Parts: sequence; structure tokens; C-alpha cells
Amino acid sequence: MSSLPRLDHVNLTVADLPRTVTFFTSLGLELAERMTIEGEFLDTVVGLHDARTETVWLRPPGGGGALEVSRYDRPGHVLTVPAPPHAVGLRAVCLEITDLRATVARLDDEGYALVGDVGEHEGTWLMAYVRGPEGIIVSLTERIG
Repeated sequence: MSSLPRLDHVNLTVADLPRTVTFFTSLGLELAERMTIEGEFLDTVVGLHDARTETVWLRPPGGGGALEVSRYDRPGHVLTVPAPPHAVGLRAVCLEITDLRATVARLDDEGYALVGDVGEHEGTWLMAYVRGPEGIIVSLTERIG
């Protein structure tokens, strides 16, 4: 049995890469690397022929894994209806932030609405789901206790 040394990254595929990168950097992630990936390696890993992506790596300050955001140039992206929070599959990227209520208000002003509302868990955490770019659910948490 293999051991898990760490969680390396989570990947999101989007149509509007600049908008998505701006959204996540506004929450505090930092741009680490931008690259174009194509060729045998990508085709083999994703099971597509003649694929090409532009990929951006975003990291939290101080490290601790990464968020890989990719846009497929070939083949073109496929749009799907945003899934509800209870749909099976990857539903949310969670970021711990400070000043959750102010962040939620700012995101609302920018057109990113809450999925539900801000909740408090046993006096220790605030949490809210925000519908980010392209319908991605972003879970925001703030340690309060």
C-alpha cells in the first residue's frame, strides 16, 4: 500500500482563464507559474488527441499545495450547467480567509452570489459558499474561535 505524503494540487478547467485567475488572486492566492502544455504527455494523461492547454498555478502565501487552473485551447472547452452543492463529484474549492463577511460583500458587488448564506459552526468557523467564475463553488471559511 502506498502512503500519501501530501495533497499536491486541485485542478479546475475553465473557459475564461483571466477572469478566474483574477477571482482567486483577489482572495489571496498568488500566481506561481503560467504555462502552455501540449504534446504526447498531455494527450496521454487526459486521454485526448492533439490537446493543448494554457495552465496557471496559484499558491497560497507560504505554500501548502496549489490550485491549477486550465483552459483548453484544443479541443475547445465544453460548457455544462453549474451543478448544485449536493451533486456527486468535486463541488467546491475551499479557502481559509480573514474577514469573510467583507469578502462576501465585495464578491457580491462583483456579481458573485452566495449559494446559501454565511453560517457559523459551533463558534469556531464562519463558512459561506460563493458561486465563482463559470459556476465554480468556492467555499470560504474564517476561523473565529
